[in-house]
Amino acid sequence: MRFRSPLRSPVLAQAARDVSVVAVAACIGSLAFLGAQETRPHPSTAQSVRDLVIGIVACLILLLFRRRRPVAVTLVLTVMAVFSGSAWGTPAMGVFTVALHCSWRATALVTALNGGFIVFAFTVVPGMGDQERVESMAVFLSMYVALVATGLLIRSRRQLIESLRERARQAEEGQRLRVEEARHLERERIAREMHDVLAHRISLLAVHAGALEFHADAPAEQREAAGIIRRGAYEAMEDLRQVIGMLRDTPPESTGDTAERPQPTLTDLPALIEESRRAGTHVTLDERVPDPDQVPSRIGRHAYRIVQEGLTNARKHAPGALVRVTVAATGAGGLSVEIVNPLPPGPAVNGTGLPGAGMGLVGLRERVTMLGGELEHGRTEDGRFRLHATLPPPVGS
Repeated sequence: MRFRSPLRSPVLAQAARDVSVVAVAACIGSLAFLGAQETRPHPSTAQSVRDLVIGIVACLILLLFRRRRPVAVTLVLTVMAVFSGSAWGTPAMGVFTVALHCSWRATALVTALNGGFIVFAFTVVPGMGDQERVESMAVFLSMYVALVATGLLIRSRRQLIESLRERARQAEEGQRLRVEEARHLERERIAREMHDVLAHRISLLAVHAGALEFHADAPAEQREAAGIIRRGAYEAMEDLRQVIGMLRDTPPESTGDTAERPQPTLTDLPALIEESRRAGTHVTLDERVPDPDQVPSRIGRHAYRIVQEGLTNARKHAPGALVRVTVAATGAGGLSVEIVNPLPPGPAVNGTGLPGAGMGLVGLRERVTMLGGELEHGRTEDGRFRLHATLPPPVGS
């Protein structure tokens, strides 16, 4: 069990500071009281008792009210110091409190007022030589300057510490927001991957199970088993839809039937090329894949998306240019995808010097990296833009 110092408590620490301030005021008042006793010709006991009582009351006022109304308390203590030498320390510590907690205008006002009081008091006090008056004034005025400087220094230090704490709090808040954003992006990525990998396969499983269930020549046991598989597949689709909805932080009804749509594969690439031609893009397809149906659907799906993004970039940044798409097999189910188009005349459209080097290419790089492949894009020496991706075969193929 760790021991905690009592002074670490904010209340006790504040009380200790207040007692220290009053103790310093009492010491200054005691010195002023003894000096006043020496300068009085015939000090009476009643005058001394009255002086001490006023000083004690001034110390209590300083102890109880200096934080609530520092300026008003200092003015009251200054008036009390006119009638009591033992109370002279209380306005000095009041000025210190004003410098610690109030504006520089209030500090300058109470400091000037107390400085004037000191000069006036030592001017009219009897029984002192000129040199002694000047020395006493210099001592008390120097004390006031030192107290004001100390109060301002402590105040500046507190403000600096508070500023550093606020910066640390803002930094922690910024870090928390960055972590939340990273979690959100990761959930989005997982949702997209689940959509791409599972939805199409489950929907195909349901379709084939349904065909077997209603096949007239199939035995009754097989049809019953196929029905169980079909219902289980549809239930899995519903579960998948709910999981994707939670990962995307969207209501389940907003997902619609997107999780059930089949994903494109390499065999859908000619249809994509034809669609781009109808949209006005001059595109040629050089497909060097002996049997597109044998390409794993995962690889074919990503190749389709890469070509789709490349055609979109070409249509956006080089309209009317001839686009050449080359898809070649690299063995064991891997693919090489290349999209090349001439760069438009004129200055580059962005700071990187590459047309369309935005979030689309960032998404493609994430997709290709996830497969363990490589993605290259950039300007070629002959003034064209080249997008090239190498997709390795799936592990275990």
